[in-house]
Amino acid sequence: MIGALFSLARPALHALDPETAHHASIRALSLLPPRRPAPDDPRLGMTAFGLDFPNPLGLAAGYDKQCDVPDQLLGLGFGFVECGGVTPLPQPGNPRPRVFRLTRDGAIINRFGLNSDGLAAISERLRRRRGRPGIVGVNLGANKESRDRIADYVMLVTRLCGLAQFLTINISSPNTPGLRDLQGEAFLDELLAGCTAARDEADAAIGSRTALLIKIAPDMDEAGLDGVVATVCARGIDGMIVSNTTTVRPADLTEKAMAGEAGGLSGRPLFLRSTQVLAQTALRVEGRVPLIGVGGIDSPQAAIAKLRAGASLLQLYSALVYQGPGLVGAIKRGICDHLKRTGAEGLTDLIGRDVADSARDPQAALAAAAA
Repeated sequence: MIGALFSLARPALHALDPETAHHASIRALSLLPPRRPAPDDPRLGMTAFGLDFPNPLGLAAGYDKQCDVPDQLLGLGFGFVECGGVTPLPQPGNPRPRVFRLTRDGAIINRFGLNSDGLAAISERLRRRRGRPGIVGVNLGANKESRDRIADYVMLVTRLCGLAQFLTINISSPNTPGLRDLQGEAFLDELLAGCTAARDEADAAIGSRTALLIKIAPDMDEAGLDGVVATVCARGIDGMIVSNTTTVRPADLTEKAMAGEAGGLSGRPLFLRSTQVLAQTALRVEGRVPLIGVGGIDSPQAAIAKLRAGASLLQLYSALVYQGPGLVGAIKRGICDHLKRTGAEGLTDLIGRDVADSARDPQAALAAAAA
């Protein structure tokens, strides 16, 4: 029903500027009562970071930035929802316009700059949903003007443990100046040491178990990836999200004029690079750390390719702008059909099956997933 309503509303939404349409969709969801989604096929279940996911498909951070509608989003059939990013203090983000549709490319460019209602407001919203079913995570970011960004992340972890099932240390937003510098090995080690210590202390005090993840950029070279993976494994981080948006503009983009806008590019053009980095990460972690594959998932075939490239879980966002919430069910059905066709009993039979090929040639891996 919601998918059909989106089909009717899409022309009106796309007649609005993208940020206004975004707010309108959040407002529409807020008017819906939270509801339990239909039970998923058991073959779609996945356990990762100590959490049992009913299906592997999650909503990426950046849509429900202020944690306004996580339960309504879970009701659309997502296996989990990641809200945020949240910053310690409220901040408006960058000036508008700051989000752009590249419709013919199935892509989005955004330079929101972590616009956030701040920790106090978002933690209160999370407190109000305590006890409700469903896995909800929160993406964490430092304030733009912060003099101690590591202290920002430590504060966020301390205050949000017990209010979400997982927290994501986002050091890969391209829209906060200097944030990606935290991916450097020395900075990262200090950051992760502080965050894991804060998580362990907060969880012990309240008797909770909060998974701690890290989200990386698709634009780092292999030497940089070596350092990140080594530090993540050494510090006992529970999982990695691969990857954030890219500052690179592929030469084959159709929307040439729009492609010149500053910001992070997401959607279909990100698929190949993000999938290659995902596979390269999977080869390095060697099963020690579960991975969430993000970037360019707009079909069952793309989702399957991510799983076969080493992802245990998946996230999408940009494709919903063009295809609507009906895509969630279509992807889950497509994965089930693929499991049946290949004789696989569950997701674990798919994960990493094409990891070496995907690290070399993700386009070939996508073709294999569609076969």
